[in-house]
Amino acid sequence: MNEHISRQLHEAAEAHQPDRARMLARVQRGMAGPATRHRTRSGLRSWPRAALAGLATAGILATGSLAMAELSHSPLPSEPTVAPAAPSSPTVPPAPEPSTPPPGGTPGPATAAPATTTPTSPHPSPSASARAQSGPLWSAGSISPHSTIYWNENDLLLRTGQPLTSLTVELRIVQTGGVRDTGNWRTLSPDDFTVTVQESGGALVYRWVLKPGRTVPAGQHEFAGQYNHATGVRVTAGDSYRVEAQSAGGTASVWGGFAPAG
Repeated sequence: MNEHISRQLHEAAEAHQPDRARMLARVQRGMAGPATRHRTRSGLRSWPRAALAGLATAGILATGSLAMAELSHSPLPSEPTVAPAAPSSPTVPPAPEPSTPPPGGTPGPATAAPATTTPTSPHPSPSASARAQSGPLWSAGSISPHSTIYWNENDLLLRTGQPLTSLTVELRIVQTGGVRDTGNWRTLSPDDFTVTVQESGGALVYRWVLKPGRTVPAGQHEFAGQYNHATGVRVTAGDSYRVEAQSAGGTASVWGGFAPAG
């Protein structure tokens, strides 16, 4: 009896065409929860209990084997792949456009604006129209290095290569504010000159005139005018000197301004 049942089971198994979809669904339901007990159909009640149990066991084994084979060949569902977010790149400002050269050629280098010249000293150099030498005479005007912000001294250096029978020396100190005479001097004898100091034409004028019959020897001589002025460094641009002389060689004249103290 057992061989007959076993043969029938083998024939039934060979002739069986499994429904893979249904088996896969049944296996998944079985894995998800407890198995549901089904009532045995009434048509199978005439089978002996041992045959029914064997048939049921063989069917379950065959079904399970086919289901496992199906599962082994079926690819597992893959998890959705999320692409990583691309890193944000910093915003790069657009490159400046090259400047277009003006028509007619390539532009040359920019020309710098002329710098404003600031004088290093309030005392200008003597005027270009000055005449420092004439005949036997040579002259140079300067501001004494002993001058202060309250007081100045204008000096004249005079050289002569010949004795002078006539000589007039004049210093003009422009009235720049508070200019007032405080004295004067010369290296020649005071008895040989007539000296006057007076205001004339907006200037303080010092004048030395050689007395008649007197002579200035050849050599180097100095004349100076001293005065107070308004507080501060005084501008001497308008100050000037002039010399008129007579010698055996004729008349000679020199003039000029006063250079700042060195």
